[in-house]
Amino acid sequence: MSTDEQPARPGAGRFAPSPSGDLHLGNLRTALLAWLFARSTGRAFYLRVEDLDRVRPGAAERQLADLSALGLDWDPPVLWQSERLDRHRAAIDTLAAAGMTYECYCTRREIQQAAAAPHGPLGAYPGTCRDLTAAERAARRATGRSPALRLRSETTEFEIEDELHGVYRGVVDDFVLRRGDGTPAYNLAVVVDDAEQGIDQVVRGDDLLSSTPRQAYLATVLGFPIPRYAHVPLVLNRDGKRLAKRDGAVTLADRAALGETPREVVALLANSLGRTGSTPAALLDGFRPDTLPREPWTLDPVNMVKSGGNP
Repeated sequence: MSTDEQPARPGAGRFAPSPSGDLHLGNLRTALLAWLFARSTGRAFYLRVEDLDRVRPGAAERQLADLSALGLDWDPPVLWQSERLDRHRAAIDTLAAAGMTYECYCTRREIQQAAAAPHGPLGAYPGTCRDLTAAERAARRATGRSPALRLRSETTEFEIEDELHGVYRGVVDDFVLRRGDGTPAYNLAVVVDDAEQGIDQVVRGDDLLSSTPRQAYLATVLGFPIPRYAHVPLVLNRDGKRLAKRDGAVTLADRAALGETPREVVALLANSLGRTGSTPAALLDGFRPDTLPREPWTLDPVNMVKSGGNP
């Protein structure tokens, strides 16, 4: 077979934590799933540290160490989002040159109040600053407010296909591309970084499903391919809320303090997915996304009482 006839190699998957603290069992479960999705399909697997927002010193290094301790491997290099600001700004400049951005002077409180009003899609920005005149913009600028930059969207909805949720259609509003302090916003940065890293498979928690139509739409506007998505169920605490570090012994260090090894943590996570095995490599054999639980995994971090999903 000639080179031209070779089948295209799959691109890459990724795990992209924010270094705001240590990873908890919910984060580790999602990382394990992202790795399994990528490696089971012959994809590369990358780690990206999304450090444009809250950063706790040493957190990123501990996160990488924990992932390695569980037996997850990744393809180099580890990408730091803060080192790619020039690429994010270039994408914003492209959109601005096409007339697809505008300045927004709304405060967080004003946006929350407007989003709660009985009109328009729930949670969508209502376009308060979309059609300000030059004089109105100058007046707002004179108050000392630093404007955010929003996308001038040309649609109100966008449809994606998710491997676990099927077809999902969600709101696309004039979302923020650059915050008032000049920092690229998450929805912009993640789209640019995924595209330029060759990420064609995005596996993450299903709490992010509702924001995905915005990102997929932005990808099309920028001329990027839309990745394949798989939004996986979260881990919940015994009150039915998303697991958090305040729930107790939920980090790898916490579990180690209780005498639990990384292999035992992997076995616990595997059990929550209806699988058996104590290493990521052992879970690759026969991995099938269509057999994954569709419901959240509820867990008592102290007693490790499990319910929901496939305990």
